[in-house]
Amino acid sequence: MKAIIGTANPGKIEGAKKALEAYFDSVEIEGYKASSGVGDQPVSEETKEGARNRALNAKKYAEENGIEADLFMGIESGIIELYGTWFIANAAVVIDKDGYESTGYGPSFPVPSQYVEDIIKTDFGQVVSKIFHQQDLGKSVGGIDSITHHSISRIDITRDAFIMALTQHANDYWNDKAYQKTRKDS
Repeated sequence: MKAIIGTANPGKIEGAKKALEAYFDSVEIEGYKASSGVGDQPVSEETKEGARNRALNAKKYAEENGIEADLFMGIESGIIELYGTWFIANAAVVIDKDGYESTGYGPSFPVPSQYVEDIIKTDFGQVVSKIFHQQDLGKSVGGIDSITHHSISRIDITRDAFIMALTQHANDYWNDKAYQKTRKDS
């Protein structure tokens, strides 16, 4: 199984690799710095849009460079509002070589109201770096590592989001392709 992921972030690449290894025996993954096409801090629907754009740009990169791959992956972390509460959530998009696409979401966590505006204006990483007096969290374990007292890292939440998205690529009957095929055969 060869995958191209639309990021050069080592933690996100490692999380995606771990997700692929949960479903497939032999895994090769290549990271490519792809544009999300959304702001530095995605808000609401931009989270999924950014992940999808990264997956599509990874696919385009592979096509333009003659790289054969089975899956193209993108992930984006954003701030979203659900039921009156703001959360940080990760959206993962996986597109196969035939164009079949699925989306998964990883664990989300609530944002204290006093930080929502600052996160939207700058980004989650900058706000958490300032609160915990740490630099370059975005390039390593992520702000979630500090918030959870080192219980969960960016690798973990990336893995979980991709495991959810991959459910439709790793199961013969848990996807819309199976449904469409069944309808055609009837």
